[in-house]
Amino acid sequence: MKPKTHIGLEVHVELKTKSKMFCSCSAQYFGEEPNTHTCPVCLGLPGALPYPNKQAIEWCVKIGLTLNCNIALKSKFDRKNYFYPDLPKGYQISQYDQPFCEKGSIKLSDGKVIGITRVHMEEDTGKLIHETVNNEKVSLIDFNRSSVPLVEIVTEPDFENATQVKEYLQKLQQIVRYLEVSDADMEKGMMRLEPNISISLDGSGKLPNYKVEVKNINSFSFVEKAINYELERQLKELKSGKTPVQETRGWDEKKQQTVSQRIKEEANDYRYFPEPDIPPITWTEEEIEEIRESLPELPDEKIERFIKEYSLPKYDADVLTREKPLADYYEEAINVGRKLSLTPKQIANHLINKKIDIDSVLPAKLVEEISAASKTENINPEELKKVIKQVLMENPQIEADFKKGKENVLQFAIGKVMYIIRKKIDVNVLREFILEELK
Repeated sequence: MKPKTHIGLEVHVELKTKSKMFCSCSAQYFGEEPNTHTCPVCLGLPGALPYPNKQAIEWCVKIGLTLNCNIALKSKFDRKNYFYPDLPKGYQISQYDQPFCEKGSIKLSDGKVIGITRVHMEEDTGKLIHETVNNEKVSLIDFNRSSVPLVEIVTEPDFENATQVKEYLQKLQQIVRYLEVSDADMEKGMMRLEPNISISLDGSGKLPNYKVEVKNINSFSFVEKAINYELERQLKELKSGKTPVQETRGWDEKKQQTVSQRIKEEANDYRYFPEPDIPPITWTEEEIEEIRESLPELPDEKIERFIKEYSLPKYDADVLTREKPLADYYEEAINVGRKLSLTPKQIANHLINKKIDIDSVLPAKLVEEISAASKTENINPEELKKVIKQVLMENPQIEADFKKGKENVLQFAIGKVMYIIRKKIDVNVLREFILEELK
């Protein structure tokens, strides 16, 4: 039988609340002087008591709702005990057996449904910085990040390959950005990825007695490479009669391989007990429903509406909804464009093909440019489309080359069409019409 791949994910997302999870220190730590956003609570000093950030908890529930999770009406915080230099208390306040959100799911483009085990709330740790000071290698600690609100999203081991993992992560990043609860900027550590990987050599659906976790990856491409490397490494060991060691590994981009960091004797080698300083968190059904009603239109819903309401191809709808600001900009441009009889498709073509900087060009200005360009034409659009179809039919290599990524073939097509028309026409408009036919 063909070997069966088991991949699960743990994703940590920093929330962009104004204050930290359990104290009033500013959570906006990136780029600040080290250890300037701290207090006795986030430094874990004796006698300091934590008090939960209500907005962070509500945002955690929002994420859970968008992932179709069940929301617990009673939850609690726990102490996750382990020693590490960036953990000043010697434990992390997290959630163990009563998380806020459980048993959700998300559907991928290939129809695969990924189970969401849990979405829970915790605090971030400090940050270790390894440097050389006075010719000595030292580790410095910045506690500005300590106790920043962190949501952990854990999936079932349902992924079959790295491609599915990448799509899921892109969807997840898009969702939290649409919710406006996190910027999910991976370069700044606001979204960190940890795949768990194992293989059943006999092809059964039964999980093997080991798994390898790759920690703290900060790039979609890196996680894809790490998974593919691990699958190859583990399969080689299994075929040689060995069982891969259950361990934590890291991705080394320079070496293009994973490297061992820590052996794990058990799947979960932490010790938990209830956080005694924070009482249980309770909700009513009405409060959960109120949070649900506050959810914005999400990416998949927006794509469907753009296709139906604006008669857009799926490709256009996908591009225009990748970022919420772009989708909002597009709809504002449509509202302005109606007065000038511009179609949603005309505006979409211009936005996509021209790669407009929406931060510097107002929607009204964009619409004016599109309208002015269309007025320079001395030929009916239907006649123009007819000529374009004729050129593409007589020159099939244009479409073939374009699909291979040879975009310079567009200039050849433009020249052919203009030779037949022999009338004044805006080249940019002509280019958009040709692209519309090629897509």
